Amino acid sequence: MAITVREALEQWMEVADLEVKIHYILRGALERAVRWRYLSVNPAELVAAPAPKRTNPDPPSAHEAAVLISNAWRDPGWGLLLWLTMVTGFRRGELCSLRWRHLDLERRQLWVERSTAQTSRAGVFEKDTKTDTNRRIALDPESVQLLLEHRARVEAQCLQARTKFDPDAFVFSLAPDHSSPLLPRYVSHRYRRLAIKLGLRSTRLHALRHYSATELLAAGVDLRTVAGRLGHGSGGATTLKTYAAWVEQADQLAAEKIAAIAPRPQPELIVPRGAYESLAQARREDILSGRLRPGDQLPTLVELAAEYTVAVGTAHRAITLLSGEV
Repeated sequence: MAITVREALEQWMEVADLEVKIHYILRGALERAVRWRYLSVNPAELVAAPAPKRTNPDPPSAHEAAVLISNAWRDPGWGLLLWLTMVTGFRRGELCSLRWRHLDLERRQLWVERSTAQTSRAGVFEKDTKTDTNRRIALDPESVQLLLEHRARVEAQCLQARTKFDPDAFVFSLAPDHSSPLLPRYVSHRYRRLAIKLGLRSTRLHALRHYSATELLAAGVDLRTVAGRLGHGSGGATTLKTYAAWVEQADQLAAEKIAAIAPRPQPELIVPRGAYESLAQARREDILSGRLRPGDQLPTLVELAAEYTVAVGTAHRAITLLSGEV
């Protein structure tokens, strides 16, 4: 579906920082003017681009996520939508565009190919994903089972409506035959009402996408894999910028794991090479074993020499060696 420039700008502004996007659009337009020789210089290049606002993701806690899913599951289809958002990190429009043909439940995989957009002027339409790339996401066994149960409900609903189940139908829909997608704004508004009702810190559906990213990073999943699941097109740079705190947490976990795997340092055994070293080793073992404690009176050099059958000078050398180790 063709859309006007104004409608395209409206979509752009809905998902990004206004000042940054205005600069980006003006710079691109003026660059075209230079190319077409309407201008000799692009004035936008002389202006520094506004710094994007620093993101501060606030995902729900584990307790909040559990309460959210339990309440949402009163409507299994709605509960499944929120569940998939948490475990896959889908964007809102990507979930609305998900069709049954995008799922391979035997191989436990799904493909993200399209995204549903909604604007005031153009209405509802499908478009490419935000990064214009398709991606494949692995599914866990529990999610596969939930999707199978959801499909059985959809097939029963189609049978009741006297329509045939279409593999090209949408996974989530309010239509009896699932021939039309959920509206993105409907999904956001419904989530907002539920979040307010439950008293969650964030009322934005996007918080569940943050939940997926932060939990994976905190669990030690590598940055590139997390970026791939989220559909970040910068190879991990966007993920690192947005979720730096959780990357540090994952790095700390990695440090603890490598420390648990690495062999423990073992003290080097000292092999006595002479009579004085043998005497020193015997006294050293007495100290380490606790037979000699701080404050105990040591034998005199003459007594040590007689005990180990060595010269007094040898006993003195042994004590000197031990004294140097303190």
